[in-house]
Amino acid sequence: MKIKLMVFFFNLFLSTYIVTAQQNNEIDLLKKTGKAFAEVAKKTLPGVVFIEVEKTIKGRTEIPDPFFDFFGDDFFRRFFEGRGYGFQPRQYKQSGQGSGFIISKDGYILTNNHVAGDADKITVKLKDGRKFQAKLIGSDPKTEIALIKIEGDNFPYIELGDSSELEIGEWVIAIGNPFGLAETLTVGVVSAVGRSNVGITDYEDFIQTDAAINPGNSGGPLLNIEGKAVGINTAIYTRSGGYMGIGFAVPINMAKQIVNQLKEKGSVIRGFLGVQLNPQDVDEDMAKSFGMDESGGVLIAEVIPGSAAEKAGLQSGDIIVEMNGEKVKDNKSFRNAIAMMAPGTKVKFTIFRDGKKMNINAVIGKMGEGEEVIAETGSDEEGKAVKIGIKVRDVTPDLIAQYGYRERNIEGVLIEYVEAGSPADTAMLRPGMLIISINKMPVKNVGQFNKAIKEASKNKRILLKVRNPNASWFVVLRAE
Repeated sequence: MKIKLMVFFFNLFLSTYIVTAQQNNEIDLLKKTGKAFAEVAKKTLPGVVFIEVEKTIKGRTEIPDPFFDFFGDDFFRRFFEGRGYGFQPRQYKQSGQGSGFIISKDGYILTNNHVAGDADKITVKLKDGRKFQAKLIGSDPKTEIALIKIEGDNFPYIELGDSSELEIGEWVIAIGNPFGLAETLTVGVVSAVGRSNVGITDYEDFIQTDAAINPGNSGGPLLNIEGKAVGINTAIYTRSGGYMGIGFAVPINMAKQIVNQLKEKGSVIRGFLGVQLNPQDVDEDMAKSFGMDESGGVLIAEVIPGSAAEKAGLQSGDIIVEMNGEKVKDNKSFRNAIAMMAPGTKVKFTIFRDGKKMNINAVIGKMGEGEEVIAETGSDEEGKAVKIGIKVRDVTPDLIAQYGYRERNIEGVLIEYVEAGSPADTAMLRPGMLIISINKMPVKNVGQFNKAIKEASKNKRILLKVRNPNASWFVVLRAE
């Protein structure tokens, strides 16, 4: 009996000791984590700056009186200006603030374009209290990046990391001056990478984080646990004007490429391939329609005449599956990659064409102003394809003009009717669009359309090339 009691108390002691040891280890781990954040703060805070900006806003003199409002501002302006009494434009100063971080000991500072891009006066305040008037070196609204500089040397600066190594769930630290509260640090994790279609900039590849970011954080660094900048805090998703758990940062690898051009030229010159990409992803249906075994890549809808793509031999209907040996994921990442290349860069594409892969070499061109990278088994006599839900007719010069097409010699058939809820409706086909090929075979009239639809529908998967007055693209339909 005594032995049993001794064993019981020993086991109780041992289990209590183990639990206590585990708790102590966990507490020690938390302490170490906290110390790690504190060390990052000590290391990086001197390199984070508070930015105040001023810009001049021009506007006309307001006429607030309700009597004037009744007649309209323009009525009195025209009346008095016609008699030599001009309304002079008025100017006023608008101030703003944000964050930034020093990236070199000679005073180059990264921030957001919306913080400093159009400012008349930029004042930078360092953690040690020193103030400097900064010069705008250059800005790029399409990526929300601006580069400014203060004069001096031996400034504390933040080392740039590698944003391509970031993983979802990894710790990150945001530092800035939210609401003017200097040297604020928040901690969170990487919620997502490669965020696009957010609607903030033209070229989006955002890091998403739940580290608290608020107005005034813009332009500050997003740091990894080593204290290296992996992003530039840029925007938040909010319905209240404040933090709601979703913040976005420009990846530092994108910023590195922009900074080099801003330093050298003061502006950004983007690469241009000269292809119009199909808006629909190359999913399983699209891939099989082209005879490809797996999904992925980007589909070329059109090649711009005289462009780098045409010179390289790329064609409409080619699927680019690799670029410089790396798999091409989607339209957005491909477009961003091309745009970030310097004109004259040599690129090797692996494409899928006519059932086989082939390599094509191209030399990237220069982007100009306004350019961007990038049925039933049978039909009745009217061309109504019942099971894909469209009715078509032959094109005429009058019809072409009616729907806004500039060319007069367009070939194809015109969509006259789309049945609600049909495969064509789901694929966003609309009256006024032209169908110019079916399964890569041109169609010039309703007769050819009927024949092609009948043949294509045997596999229940129909590849259409359609166009409107502005663009052309491919669509895959599944016949019902």
